[in-house]
Amino acid sequence: MRNLAGKVAFVTGGASGIGFGMVRAFLEEGMKVVIADYNPAHLAAAAEALAGSNAVHFLQVDVSDRAQLRAAADEAISVFGRIHVLCNNAGVAGGGNLDDPDFEEWDRALSINLGGVVNGTKIIVPLIKAHGEGGHVVNTSSMAGMVPLPDMGAYMTGKYAVRGLTESLRMQLAPEGIGVSCLYPGATRSALLDIPDNLDEAPDDFTRKLWVALQAAMEPIELGRRVVQCIKENRFHILTHREFLEEVKDRHRLIEDSFWQDEEISEARLTFENLRRETADRLLTMPAKD
Repeated sequence: MRNLAGKVAFVTGGASGIGFGMVRAFLEEGMKVVIADYNPAHLAAAAEALAGSNAVHFLQVDVSDRAQLRAAADEAISVFGRIHVLCNNAGVAGGGNLDDPDFEEWDRALSINLGGVVNGTKIIVPLIKAHGEGGHVVNTSSMAGMVPLPDMGAYMTGKYAVRGLTESLRMQLAPEGIGVSCLYPGATRSALLDIPDNLDEAPDDFTRKLWVALQAAMEPIELGRRVVQCIKENRFHILTHREFLEEVKDRHRLIEDSFWQDEEISEARLTFENLRRETADRLLTMPAKD
């Protein structure tokens, strides 16, 4: 979608942080935006910041609740007529690790970080397909969906899953002319993590250095503008933080070096693999509608 002016975006977790950065970037392009968020204080602050704009509509929504999200989608259509860009961005930190016997926090984190993406996709993508004008979906993963983040088992699980879900979705929607991207933010100013003014409150050196990094985090509006550029170019991977590049290269080399070296591969397996790859490559690189 090279021309975003006049199009409608639906952004979950859109009232603060990365979501609000995308909202503001979309408004700069002349879009109309539905800002869906669970936090009433964030919604109030966003409404104040955008006071006087008739291009925004605010909705309080829990993305893990399918009935709420379906009602929000219906209201968005009622207000703006259709939806062209969907940003499944709502997320939470925490959730615990796999060696923790508690399920409640784990389930809650996955119901938002993964379930919210599933719900948004299955409820809103059919609406985008129905109007036939093309569109774009941006699913927010994280650099934790690319590289390890210690002691964040539930978070990593959800974000890796979003990455696979999004690649599958891109192949499914390519014949419809609808683009799909996966966003992997690094340190971005966000309401997701609360950084104390006194860094000495950090429980360990790892956390302290994380807080220092977050103090130098990317501004959400800068990230939002990069998302806009990638939508226009129909990029699949949106990797905004270059400090991770060498680690990603090293991890991919490690994967390559882990393949079994002395296996004889049958002609039947090679033939099918070539066909599968050809099919996937064709779908993943298919252009979206302008």
